[in-house]
Order: sequence, then structure tokens, then C-alpha cells
Amino acid sequence: MQITDSKLKEMLVQSGLIAEADFDSAAKEAREQAKNLADLLVEKDLIRDNQLNQLIANEFNVSYVNLQQEKIDEAVLNLVPELVAKRKGVIAFARDKEGIKVGMTNPGDLEMVHLLQKQFGDKVIPYYTGQKDIVESLVLYKSSLQEEFSKIISEINDKKKAKEDHDDLFIKLVDLLLQYGYQNKASDIHIEPYARKTLVRFRIDGIMHDVLEIPKNLSDFIIARIKIMAKMRTDEHRSAQDGKLVFKSGDDKIDVRVSIVPVTQGENLVLRVLADKNRRFSLNDLGINDKDLVKINQAIRNPHGMILVTGPTGSGKTTTLYAILKILNKREVHIATIEDPVEYDIEGVSQIQVDTKTNLTFAKGLRAIVRQDPDIIMVGEIRDEETAGIAINSALTGHLVLSTLHTNDAPTTIPRLLDMGIEPFLAASTVNVVIAQRLVRVICEKCRSAYAISEEEKNIIKSDPNLLKYFKDRGHNNLDKILFYKGNGCKVCSNTGFSGRLGVFEILEMTDKIREQIVKNSSSGEIMKIARSQGMTTMLEDGIEKVFNGITTFSEVFRVTRE
Repeated sequence: MQITDSKLKEMLVQSGLIAEADFDSAAKEAREQAKNLADLLVEKDLIRDNQLNQLIANEFNVSYVNLQQEKIDEAVLNLVPELVAKRKGVIAFARDKEGIKVGMTNPGDLEMVHLLQKQFGDKVIPYYTGQKDIVESLVLYKSSLQEEFSKIISEINDKKKAKEDHDDLFIKLVDLLLQYGYQNKASDIHIEPYARKTLVRFRIDGIMHDVLEIPKNLSDFIIARIKIMAKMRTDEHRSAQDGKLVFKSGDDKIDVRVSIVPVTQGENLVLRVLADKNRRFSLNDLGINDKDLVKINQAIRNPHGMILVTGPTGSGKTTTLYAILKILNKREVHIATIEDPVEYDIEGVSQIQVDTKTNLTFAKGLRAIVRQDPDIIMVGEIRDEETAGIAINSALTGHLVLSTLHTNDAPTTIPRLLDMGIEPFLAASTVNVVIAQRLVRVICEKCRSAYAISEEEKNIIKSDPNLLKYFKDRGHNNLDKILFYKGNGCKVCSNTGFSGRLGVFEILEMTDKIREQIVKNSSSGEIMKIARSQGMTTMLEDGIEKVFNGITTFSEVFRVTRE
């Protein structure tokens, strides 16, 4: 039995979880874009992923298992071969006296259950699990990149092989590098030349990791293969080049931006992996608490004004903007963006790429967009006075404008706009909400454990009066009794103790009192003071709350909020 779209509608609409109009609109979009309807409902924040999975499990009359929270023994995992797990959507995750517990995307497939029982010689207990969980768990099957590379390199060094065979092996090496980076959730793959070796490093969850050393005599062939894939000049070695390539991993299409810069020891490559699965973030997935989510949703429903997302480079600002655009992207509105670069193509949105060669800047692109009759405008970044002025005027004339700024916190955003020449009364009347954010690494759920906080952590808390007050307000008067969490390191997280990243947020809502302070040209400190009195949670406090909930570590929160 599979869950059909009509059955899904019955489950969600009749129970009152989703309005019929919203469901029908999503169903129509899923048909037009050939998307999975359940995935689209989650993308549009109409329902949470785990909530939907639980409802589907109930329909199958089985329990739901979130495989990311299970510690899967390697021997149990390998009871189901990797190819079967991938093709049939089946992961064996536990074994006890009752039998073997198996997560399945279709637990109603009795034929598959009987085949597994025959193969195992034991009772099979089916659980429902989502396709996303299956894909995430497949990484447990993978051998190390170094092992795979060593096998291929030994074949390349076999002098009996023909040149054509060698070419095929280099193609295989590059494909392996891309696949391994994608499966390990690397945002960037660095290929760095040195005097006697070439080093491959992955940026995973914002942190660089050394993963592989390539013999110097082979790196030129690998770079040449990447240049061919990215349609770059293979005979150019002295100037910087930019390109783009696409590869597939199963059903996923992955876009990769390629940047090559000549350095003293050769050519330095950085490949930015723009995975389709990273586009599926909804606001619910980003880590925004329920109270702040209400504020953002209210601002989104406003037909005009400005929503600003702030933070340093690499803090997830673009991801937040895209999550908001997904909610706003409906057939009855025209959305236009000006970006540098366009990271993801969004169906139904007019996206413009900044191009300095043709003098297409943010300001000039924004001027052009305004003449294109848009309802909603996204400006990748407000960098100068001209762009700020056009964006503010667009927000004043009936457009909803989304953009980003580089500021340390939410209240500092307003003085930053004023420094760009925006009049205080204009800033007060156009800005609806400011979202300040940072990214923290998430503790791996497979190896998470609790511990009594250290003396160093106690001293940090005691040295900050505001932080100490926050702990006491939550009833933690005795620091000796507090438990924090950490990851011990396992195969799933490559022994880092972390898996994935999540945002810590500070949401500044434009209330009447805040607007009064802006018109008076008050400092960011005064704005912060009033916002706090009205219940605003700071990024540090939001981060500490995630520490108490076992989502991230105390040191991670301090690393990103105090840098």
C-alpha cells in the first residue's frame, strides 16, 4: 500500500491540519513541477516533517522511527545490502529478542517483509521512516574516501592499462570526490596544491577537514577533468576562472560552482556544492522558536515593507531568505530577485544575476526590477547608499522587500541603515522585522550524551551578569546541578560529535515604541533595551536554550555569538 495524494488529502484536510485551499494549491504545484506532494507540503511550512511522518505511520498501522536518532549497529545495518536499502527504501536499525526492526518507506510492502524474514531467519518488525531518513542513513555503508582513492590510484599506476582506461579512471576519481563530498554534506570541496602533494579538504558544518592527499603527479589530470566538466579553458593556468558543473547522486541533481585561482604551487580549486536537498529548508527547519516564528509570519503576510536578515558571511542569511520566498511563491504574485550569485533556481521566480562585466550592479538591477511590475522583491545584499535608497523607496511604494545586511545583531541594523543615508522616519515606517542570526553545529544524535558542566563553563556564566541572571530566571540557581550535552564521536559524524547546523536567532519586531526610538535617532543600545523589555530573545539566549535542549554545545554558542 502506498499513500496516494487523495489519501494524503483525507488525512490532512479532514483532520483540520491543513486548509483545503492550501492543500489543493500545493497539489497543483506538485503536479506542474513533478514534485513529491508530501515533500512540498513540508517545504511550504504547511506541516512539520516529523508530524507528517507520524501520521503516515499511523495510516500504515505501524510505529514511526526517526533513523537519525537511532544508534545503528554496523552488523545489523549490513543485514540489508546497500543496493537493496537504496532501491527498496529499507534500513535495518535494531535487533532484540522480538526480532529485527526495519525502517521502511513502504511498510505495507508485505512481499518485501516476507523476503527479509526468509533472508534473516528471524521475525521482521516493520517501522515507517521517511525517504530523507533512508538517504541520510546510506552514508553508514560507505568506506573511506582514502580507501576508494587508493584502489583507483593503484589501477592508474598499472602500466599495462591503455590510455583510454586511465582516462576512465580519472573520470571515476573526480566522480568519487564529488559523490563523497555530497554524501558527507560538504558545502565546499577545496583542492589545494603544495610543493610535494595536493590536499583535498571539505568544509562540513562550517569547519574545514583534511580528507585526502593526492600524489602531485595526478592532481593535474584531476584538475583538467573538473575544467572539462565546468566548461572552462583547460590550457589556461595563469588567470582565475569561474564555471559551473552538474552531477547526479541517485535521484538528486547537484549544482557545483567551480572557482580556480593560480597560486605559487599550481592551481587552487574551490567547488561550492549547491545540493538540491539543502534547498528544502523550511522556516520550521531553521531552528526558529515558535514565539519568533509568529513574528516572522506576521511580517511575511504584510503586502509591503521590508524584512531584513543580518549576520556575517556564512551565517545562513540566504537560506533564511529562500525559506521565506518558498512561502511567498504563489501563482498570484510576481517575485523578482537580484542576487550575487544566484545560488538556487526557484521555479516561478524571476532571478537576476549581478554581473560586474556588464555593469549590472545591485542598484541597477534593482532599478530594472521595479519597472518589471513585481509584488515581492529580494535583494541579495544592501551594500551601498544607492541600493539602500531604492530598496526603501520600493518598500514605501507597495512592494514587500527582502534583503540582507552585515551587522552584529538586530538592533544595530537600524543605525547601519541611517549611516547609509536613510532618514530615520523612512527606516521606521518601512522595516517590518529584522532577523539576526548565526549558525551553530548540531550535536550528533547517534553519539550524544549528557555531562555535568565544567569549571571553565561555570566561570564563563558567572563572569557575565546578564547570562547569570538568565540562568537564575530559569530556576538554575545551583550551577553544579546543570547538565549539558556533547557528541562523543561516531561513524555517522566522522568522529566530530556534530552533524549538521542550525540557526540561533534574534528577532526584532517593529513595535510603536521601537519606531519612536528610531525617529529619535536613538542608539542601538537604547533600541536593544526597549526590545528586551518587550520580550525579545537575544541570539545568546536562544543559543543557550538550544544547549539545554541538547541541540548544540555551550562552547558552540559562545564561539558564534562572541566572535
